Amino acid sequence: MMIENTKECFVQLWLRLERTRRLLGGQNKRFCIRRVLKVWFGLRATDDFIWEVCFRCNQAAWDELPLPSLCPRKHRELLRAIVSVKLGISYYRIDLKALDKAYSIAFPNSTPINVTKKKRATSESNVATSESNMATSIKKKLSREARAITVISK
Repeated sequence: MMIENTKECFVQLWLRLERTRRLLGGQNKRFCIRRVLKVWFGLRATDDFIWEVCFRCNQAAWDELPLPSLCPRKHRELLRAIVSVKLGISYYRIDLKALDKAYSIAFPNSTPINVTKKKRATSESNVATSESNMATSIKKKLSREARAITVISK
């Protein structure tokens, strides 16, 4: 597979990462950066190459990676580092918008990469839910007090 700094290539990399996770899980092997690179690049994945990728994405080679569909940030940084090392360009010249759009295409019903937007949306819904819960509890208290007043007045 030819690695490029394009959305189409990033979609293929995201899907390949998920297939590699399943492959390593079926072989009862740890899903880590070192194993992913060994599966993808074979003998071309030297220790220096693995070190360079790990250094650029600030992760250890043997640390187990979470599911790509649940925790995409570590995987985004990993793919970004792989592409930058393979193409010999700066880590910061990788097209992040294309990488994020590719993730949305590869995993349409999963956790969004920009988690802060999701947190903000859920926190607003949590506020609305808590306000409705407070209103319901106030109504219940008022109805109990009204019943107590009617019982006392009889």
